[in-house]
Amino acid sequence: MAAGVGLLPGIAQAAPAAPAAPGAAQPDLGPLEAGAPESETVHSSADRTVVTPLAGAGSRAAGAQGKLSAASPTVELGAKAITAHKMNLAVVAMSEDAELDITVDWGDGTKTDRHGSASQGSERWDIKHTYALLGPYTIKVTVKDTTHGVQAVNEVKFTTAGTEFTSHAPTRLLDTRAGVGAKKAKVAGRSSVALKVAGAAHVPAGVRAVVLNVTVTNTTGPGHISVQPEKDWAETVQTSNVNYLAGQSVPNLVIATVGADGFVHLFNGGWESVDLLADVTGYFTASEADGYTALNPTRVVDTREKLGGKTPGYGTFDVAIAGAGRVPKGATAVALNLTVTNPIQSGHLTAYPAGQQAPATSSVNFAPGQTVANSVIVPVGADGKITVRNGSWESTDVVIDVVGYYGAGSLAAYEPAVVSYRTMDTRKDTWWSGNKSGPVPARSYLPVYLPHDEDADPVVAWVLNATVTNTTGEGFLSVAADHNEWSDYEADTATMPERPVSSALNWTAGATVPNLVQTTVGQGMHVDFWNQGWKSVDVIVDVQGKYRVG
Repeated sequence: MAAGVGLLPGIAQAAPAAPAAPGAAQPDLGPLEAGAPESETVHSSADRTVVTPLAGAGSRAAGAQGKLSAASPTVELGAKAITAHKMNLAVVAMSEDAELDITVDWGDGTKTDRHGSASQGSERWDIKHTYALLGPYTIKVTVKDTTHGVQAVNEVKFTTAGTEFTSHAPTRLLDTRAGVGAKKAKVAGRSSVALKVAGAAHVPAGVRAVVLNVTVTNTTGPGHISVQPEKDWAETVQTSNVNYLAGQSVPNLVIATVGADGFVHLFNGGWESVDLLADVTGYFTASEADGYTALNPTRVVDTREKLGGKTPGYGTFDVAIAGAGRVPKGATAVALNLTVTNPIQSGHLTAYPAGQQAPATSSVNFAPGQTVANSVIVPVGADGKITVRNGSWESTDVVIDVVGYYGAGSLAAYEPAVVSYRTMDTRKDTWWSGNKSGPVPARSYLPVYLPHDEDADPVVAWVLNATVTNTTGEGFLSVAADHNEWSDYEADTATMPERPVSSALNWTAGATVPNLVQTTVGQGMHVDFWNQGWKSVDVIVDVQGKYRVG
């Protein structure tokens, strides 16, 4: 049995150790940021106010020429998302010593009434509202000024922050080797390529996030790839999605926030040119589709122990997913960690819905003898199964861990980060959580606190990009929820969590390895990153988004 794919029985569990000195210098993986960028506020300025006389109040509202009084009120609006379904509306009415009655029509068939007095020339209301359904809404605010006999109306268009998932047959959107999605040319070092997502391959306009399997190939030097909704962010934020060395072909799943123009931008952070590929397997829109249910990682396939051994060259096997365990019937897609180990020859694996033809895309690429993992989101076939195909001439072992599923019965909506941000880097101090710099010791774990709004509905799962670097031996990383409160760690009263056996990513000596992780959270809103190798490693965690029910 090959070591390092989540099966290391008899490992002594150690609590987080004292900080150690940082490892050897590695290519910069980006800066550390304290928390998520604020969600944007949508404004409707006061000059958009429409003022009309109240019924029966013309003599008070108009002068000799029938014009509205200069004392007529104006209304300014600001709408900001709080959670997936919830928002706050700021209403500022400006008038001269007036009694004001306001009515907010939320655009979903409900209304809210308030009363105030603009004794100081203005009055402000902050009103929270929860939308039952995700989507865009036009909010109309009517302010009745009974003192001056007029009413003022303003509107603001608001779209809920939450999004839900729609599966997409694996389709190649970008291949710089063939001129698909961009010109036929390698992406130069320290430059980016723009990829149109909205409208491509039936991905709809208004898409908020897209699931892409991004692969870098034809590499001649080390570097990283960063995927962001804006070109400037991709080229400056420096969080990484894919890391590579010369001669490597490396894939990684990215749930990328899509820009308002329908594009994502892929930045080559290396100094040498590379080819880039991107395959879409799903997308998120602010409309009712499929919510998400997070699971603790569960192993469903290990060909080293079951399924008759290695998968033969260009062989396939089916996996019963929906209705066969913790994933219920009716699930439309599953989130998996797909690992290949003990391969004899270079190749790739492709996961796709059972009963369909294998797509011309790859889920994970591998070299002889390599153990490598990649996250995938795979639509489920009509029979509740998925198919895995070995795209190599020789046999290999395959390991599959289920981490969650999508379906109409799942309630959690996805909130993409405005721009991905770094929340942990063990090479640096983390001031807001108290973590000091130093690698994660062998056979130990690092609890990582994920900043969040404690007054909002709790986050049920996070979408993270985890990277391991400064590796001096082989091993694998496990990510799991923690039963302790964060205060337990602050008070040094935390008890040892159960060591997981699933793997999120695998590494060898000298490698820098990333992988997307969709993880549940503990009651203290943090997760544990377990170093299951025999040598210490540095761990970097970038946040791409989160799932929330409310």
